[in-house]
Amino acid sequence: MKQLLRVFIAILVVALALQFLAGRMNQTEGYAGGNTLTIYNWGDYIDPALIKKFEKQTGIKVIYQTFDSNEAMMTKISQGGTTFDVAVPSEYMIEKMKKENLLIPLDHSKLPNLKYIDPRFMDLPFDPGNKYSVPYFWGTVGIVYNSSMLGGKKITSWDDLWDPDLKNQILLVDGAREVMGMGLNSLHYSLNDTNEKHLQQAKAKLDRLMPNVKAIVGDEIKMLLANEEASLGVVWSGDAAEIMSENKKLNYVVPSEGSNLWFDNMVIPKTAKNVDGALKFINFMLDPKNAAQNAEYVGYSTPNQAALQLLPKSISGDRRFYPDAALTKKLEVYKNLGKKKLARYNELFLEFKMHTK
Repeated sequence: MKQLLRVFIAILVVALALQFLAGRMNQTEGYAGGNTLTIYNWGDYIDPALIKKFEKQTGIKVIYQTFDSNEAMMTKISQGGTTFDVAVPSEYMIEKMKKENLLIPLDHSKLPNLKYIDPRFMDLPFDPGNKYSVPYFWGTVGIVYNSSMLGGKKITSWDDLWDPDLKNQILLVDGAREVMGMGLNSLHYSLNDTNEKHLQQAKAKLDRLMPNVKAIVGDEIKMLLANEEASLGVVWSGDAAEIMSENKKLNYVVPSEGSNLWFDNMVIPKTAKNVDGALKFINFMLDPKNAAQNAEYVGYSTPNQAALQLLPKSISGDRRFYPDAALTKKLEVYKNLGKKKLARYNELFLEFKMHTK
């Protein structure tokens, strides 16, 4: 009997220990509620000092987790076991999350600082009326080029890439929407075009670009361009800023024909446990002083008009990363094309990658 009692006590102790460990893990993994706020964001995408400032101002403890792709973020949220109060997906993923009922509508009355966002970046097709999201950072797709490797030549348009003198000098980012979009834009078509004739024309033009393409790569494009392994590269503006900080010979241009305008927006996932705290955090990040501090730390473009006035002129006046209204009008946000049309883009992009020089 005593032996049975000892076994029972041992089992009880182990169970309690496991429960304690599970509670600790749940807090770390985002299962926490109460006076905590769990944020799910891209890596190195916020000034840590702002998290501490928010905690001090509100008394809310922030649990911060990161993801490395929109798909990984959505998978974790859609599974439902992990609770996140604020997430920062990109525009096309917001549209998808809306359709799958994974987002909570925002109470704009609790976001008074929303008034500081540039109207150009509000009420966009992926979230009409900003019912579910507010802009966090934005950027473009463009061309990084090294004038010293091009004999002083400047790049201004997509069509410049088809110059025969650029044989084997171009790096392309490994993305179907980006590369097919480049082909479509160079023909003055929308980068959301689904007309099969237009897609075929873009693919044919891209095939003619292949002799100039050195490689189609992923994240390593930043290192290769910084190390002058190629003269030009098609990249996202955030990557461009990072590359240019490592090599002052590099420049970045948004092509004159137009390009992609991308957004990472703050949302509240359906599984949020602290909606009130989430709204407080979003409004906190919309405060011009905080938005300016964050933009200077992260290096991406802020959509906050008032924050722009607080940034150094060397940043806010840089038209490469803050293009004027005339060029911004030529930029397009990616739309969710649907599985069938997106598959067609991927198919044509794969055919292009397999095209022999």
